[in-house]
Amino acid sequence: MEFIMRNTQLLSKIATNDGHGEKSPYFDGWKAYDSDPFSPRTNPCGVIQMGLAENQLSFDLIQQWVVNHPRASICTAEGSKDFKEIAIFQDYHGLPEFRNAIAKFMEKVRGDRVTFDPDRIVMAGGATGAHEMLAFCLADPGEAFLVPTPYYPGFDRDLRWRTGVELVPVICDSSNNFKITQRALEAAYDKAKESNIKVKGLLITNPSNPLGTILDRETLTNLVTFTDEKNIHLVCDEIYAATVFNKPSFVSIAEIIKQTNCNRDLIHIVYSLSKDMGFPGFRVGIVYSYNDAVVNCARKMSSFGLVSTQTQLLIASMLSDESFLEKFIAESGERLATRHNTFTRGLEQVGIGSLKSNAGLFFWMDLRRLLNEPTVEAEMKLWRIIINEVKLNVSPGSSFHCSEPGWFRVCFANMDDETMMVALRRIRNFVLKAKELEVASKKHCRRSNLQLSLSFRRLDDIMMTPRISPHSPIASSPLVRAT
Repeated sequence: MEFIMRNTQLLSKIATNDGHGEKSPYFDGWKAYDSDPFSPRTNPCGVIQMGLAENQLSFDLIQQWVVNHPRASICTAEGSKDFKEIAIFQDYHGLPEFRNAIAKFMEKVRGDRVTFDPDRIVMAGGATGAHEMLAFCLADPGEAFLVPTPYYPGFDRDLRWRTGVELVPVICDSSNNFKITQRALEAAYDKAKESNIKVKGLLITNPSNPLGTILDRETLTNLVTFTDEKNIHLVCDEIYAATVFNKPSFVSIAEIIKQTNCNRDLIHIVYSLSKDMGFPGFRVGIVYSYNDAVVNCARKMSSFGLVSTQTQLLIASMLSDESFLEKFIAESGERLATRHNTFTRGLEQVGIGSLKSNAGLFFWMDLRRLLNEPTVEAEMKLWRIIINEVKLNVSPGSSFHCSEPGWFRVCFANMDDETMMVALRRIRNFVLKAKELEVASKKHCRRSNLQLSLSFRRLDDIMMTPRISPHSPIASSPLVRAT
């Protein structure tokens, strides 16, 4: 302990403070998975990772394209002739063909209703790097961004840790399906002013993480009006733009400002290929700003988190293949819709609802009725049972700054069909067992609320109930039928 304390004193305050946010249950769930990862063959009772918003459902299409286009890589016999040209120093503006391809792709996933200037595209190390870059450009330490709740826990790290920028929650709730209202915006803005915090911008995610919903035109127009009147920036995270799998269609902020008389210098878009294409490992993040000064500043900062030129070359080639992109976007949407429907309908059969959603790689599961009281403490108690007994890493709403305990984000696109069915079986059996305990509790204790403090059997025992066997054939899909 003395050694750790002495060593810590040698480090900077930024390096050793709690700004990274690792103490959040959002990250604790990942640690639980890392220490006991599920494997259908070698560890069938391990933790299933449902806290990672990753799109693996259409990866076979990507792999096939790579096989069919060996020249796109400098590490193949066909592409090696470009090795020297790509491997040597490149301007940190990015390869022209890369920026052109990214601009065209951004247009395509927005229905070709808007155009993007390749010269306004600035590279970053994923959306994480893009958000931090914008925070550095737009705000000084101690200044703040308004962020509607619930919001992605990583924002506490991405925007705050090294920049010193603050985040002020805009409280949204389930009474109107967590829509952003003018009243909530004004309340958050006034609260910041009362605390002597200067608000520099509003950060929104569209489609929403964790809700899986999209913002409609009216809401987006109101947000532009609000930021225009306050003379603050509007940062729009649109990294899930191509994951919309049902109507209504996605509307980009780029469409709104095209039809609105506003100060475009205040509008900035964050984009990446991590979600839409399933490339988180490529670290392709994008800042697209309508403000010339921001573009120039961000471009200087981008030298700290560039995308490798080898990756740029491969991406440029792939995104220039229009027939492939048409097929990929359509097929990805269909697969996401199928997986989303299978999961949410399977939960509905045991009385578990979720917020109606049509986008993203997750849904917002409602377990409020399983709480013994409407508190964060009760939510965490339930979450620990789900992690330790049910062996699922789903993320509690409190880690997303949700104002209502009992909501959980469930990621559904980062696993194969077999794992998905095991996860669904586990949730369903847990809920069915909880119902049995609720009935027993009412009968013997005359209590109206489910007592989650009752003694639960281990998951292995729950799974061996006659109702559903954990070894039942996956192909028969017993979980999507009423039990």
